[in-house]
Amino acid sequence: MRRIAMKLSMIAVAAALLMSGCGLAETTAVAASEAKSAAEEAKQGKELEAKVQRDIDAAQKTEADARAKAEAASE
Repeated sequence: MRRIAMKLSMIAVAAALLMSGCGLAETTAVAASEAKSAAEEAKQGKELEAKVQRDIDAAQKTEADARAKAEAASE
């Protein structure tokens, strides 16, 4: 009787370990997927930031050119 109870408890422990292992693998896969998404979002954010900076630089150059042209015309 004692052997049967011991075997049953060992089977229960093994099953629990297998189930927790599956959950851990799934959790790891989800975490890896989320990390990849976050990295992609960060990359897109940096690209957008660079584009905005280029647009600002171009607008400032256009404004400076217009100011210089106006000053030259008023002289």
